[in-house]
Amino acid sequence: MKTKLLAIICIAFAGAVFAQNNFPSRVVEADWDAVEVVVPPSPFQYQVLFVGGDDMVQTGTDEEVPAKQWHDFIGFTPITTEDCVDDPNAIGWVSVNHEMILSDDKIGDGGGMTTFLLGRNPINDELYIVPQTLSDGRSGDFFNVDFSSVGETGMNCGGINSNVDGRIWTAEEWFRTSNASIYDSGNGVRDTTAYTIKYTQFDAANFQTIPKYQNFNWMVEIDPRASKAVHKQYNWGRQPFEGGTVANDNQTVYMGADATPGLFTKFVADTPGDFTKGTTYVYKHDAAPNKWVEIDNTDFNKMLEYKSEAVSEGATMFNRLEWVTIDKTTGKVYMTETGRDNPGGNWDDEAALGAVYAPHHIQRAIDQGAAGPDDPAYWDYYGRILEYDPTTEEIAIYVEGGPYFAVSPDLANYPNKHLSNPDGLNMLYVNVAGEDKRYMLICEDLNGTSFGRTPLEFPNDRMCEMYILDMEINNPTVDDLIRLTQTPRGAEITGACATADGKSVLVNSQHPDTSNPFPYNNSLTFAITGFDDSGAIDTLAAPDFSDTDDEFVVYPNPTERIVYFNKTTDMAVYDITGKRIAVYRGVKSIDISGFASGTYLLKTKEGEAKKLLVK
Repeated sequence: MKTKLLAIICIAFAGAVFAQNNFPSRVVEADWDAVEVVVPPSPFQYQVLFVGGDDMVQTGTDEEVPAKQWHDFIGFTPITTEDCVDDPNAIGWVSVNHEMILSDDKIGDGGGMTTFLLGRNPINDELYIVPQTLSDGRSGDFFNVDFSSVGETGMNCGGINSNVDGRIWTAEEWFRTSNASIYDSGNGVRDTTAYTIKYTQFDAANFQTIPKYQNFNWMVEIDPRASKAVHKQYNWGRQPFEGGTVANDNQTVYMGADATPGLFTKFVADTPGDFTKGTTYVYKHDAAPNKWVEIDNTDFNKMLEYKSEAVSEGATMFNRLEWVTIDKTTGKVYMTETGRDNPGGNWDDEAALGAVYAPHHIQRAIDQGAAGPDDPAYWDYYGRILEYDPTTEEIAIYVEGGPYFAVSPDLANYPNKHLSNPDGLNMLYVNVAGEDKRYMLICEDLNGTSFGRTPLEFPNDRMCEMYILDMEINNPTVDDLIRLTQTPRGAEITGACATADGKSVLVNSQHPDTSNPFPYNNSLTFAITGFDDSGAIDTLAAPDFSDTDDEFVVYPNPTERIVYFNKTTDMAVYDITGKRIAVYRGVKSIDISGFASGTYLLKTKEGEAKKLLVK
C-alpha cells in the first residue's frame, strides 16, 4: 500500500527572512500571556501519490525507468462490476499526462502518460496505490502508456475524461507544423519518416500516407486498464486540442483548441458510445437556424486542415480555449478561455478569411476604447470561464478574470482573490449530509506576472492557485471563489480531477522550481481528501476582517494551514522556548504547513502578540 504524506502543499510568496534587526532572538515571558489562537487539525487529508523523476514506471516485462515529468491532465476511470481486480478496496484508475518531451528507447519518444490503480482505506479514507499485473505481463505500481501502435504523441497536455463511463482521451496542444518541430533537435520524436495510417476504424484515414508531423495533434483514446493507446481520433479533426468533455447522451463530445484563434468543436456519434462514426461541427455564433456548421469528416484532407476549413465556414474565434467540462446535472458546458495579453495580430488573418470574433471580445474591445479585437492595444490579461447552453446554443461569460490593474499592487494592497488565466477545469459532486452539492474546480496557469497577476514585489514568481466554486451561486464573480490550494514556487497547477465517490480531488504540480525541497522540486500528483465531510468545505472560506478596526486579528485556516492577519505587517515567530524561528516581511498571511504541533508566539513589528496553538 504505497502512499506519501504531503507535508507542505504551498510555499508562500514571502519566504522567511532570518534577519536580526527589529525582532529579538528571544522573547520575554510576559509575551506568553497573549491571547491564544488555536489552529485545529485540518478536516482534509493531503497525500502525494506520484512523483515524476522519482517513481519508476513499468515499460516492459522486468523493465522500468523513472517517470516523465511535467504532469498535466488527470483522468479518473472508476472500477465497475465487470473489472477483475483482486483488491476489494480499489476505486479506479488514474491517468496522468506528461507534457515534457523526451527521446527515450524504453519510455518512448515525445510526450507520454502514466496510469496507476488507486485504492481507498475504508477505515480512514486514505488513498493508496494498488499493485497490478497487466495483460501484457508488466507488473508494478505505475505504468507507462504505450503509444507505439498509433505513432507516438508529441506532448500530452489536456484531454477528455468522460463523465459517463470514465473513458480517457489525451490531447496535444502544441501544434506541429513540420518534422523539425517534432524532432526538436533530437530531444523529441526521432523517427520522422512518413507515416501510413493502417487498420483503423476510420475509413477516410486508412492507408493515407502523411508527413510524420501530421500524425500529431489528434485526440488519442487510451485504455488505462491496459496502459495502452486505443486509437487516434482521425474523425474529430487535427487541432491544438487542450480539453473536451462527453455529454450525458454519450454521443456528443465538445472540444476546445488552445490557440488564438481557438475554435469550439462538437462531434455527435451515430451510436452512443461509438465515437468512430458520426458528424463533426464547428461553432459559429451568428449562424442560423443553428450555430453548428458541419465539417465533412469523410474527407480526410478536411480533417488534416480542420482550422482552414472551419475558418472558411466563418467559425467563431476565441482567445485560447483550454479545458472543457460539463455539469452533468444541468447539461451546461463550461470552458476556460485562458486569454493572451494582447491578442491583436494573432487572429486578424483568420478574420480576413471569414472567421468571426466571439461577441464578448467585440464588447470588451469597445469597453477598452480599442478599435476592435484585432487592435494591438486590445488586452486580455486574465481570461475567463465561459458557459455554453446546449438548449439555446449561446455562449456567455460565466466568471470574468481579474480584477484589472494597470500596475500590479504591492502586497499590502493586493486583493484576497485574483483569478488569472484559468486553465484546468472540472466538476466535483459531493454528498454532504444527504444533500448532493456541485462545485467547479478551477486551476490557474499564469500567462505572466504583470497587471496584478502577482503582487508588485514578486515580478518573477508565477504562483498558481486553485479555486472551488459553489455551482448554486447565481451570476458568480471572483469574490465567490474559494481558494483551495496553491502550488510550490514556480509550478503550474493542473489536473483538478475528482474521484467518482466525491471524497478526493486529485491535483498536479507541474514544472516547479528545482530549488524547492523534495518532492516539491519535481512534478507530482497529490490528493486532497475529505470533501464528503459536512463541515470541511466551509473551512475553506476566507476570513472577513471588515469589523476588526485597528485591533490585531489572526485567523487560522486549518485547511490550507495558513494563518491570515487583518493587516500587512512584519511578523516574527517564536517557539515555546522563546527561540525565534522565522521572520516574515510585509505579509498578510503566513504558511504554517511545516510547523509541528505545539505552541508558538506571533509578534508584529509594532509589538502586538498572539499565542498560536497548532494541534
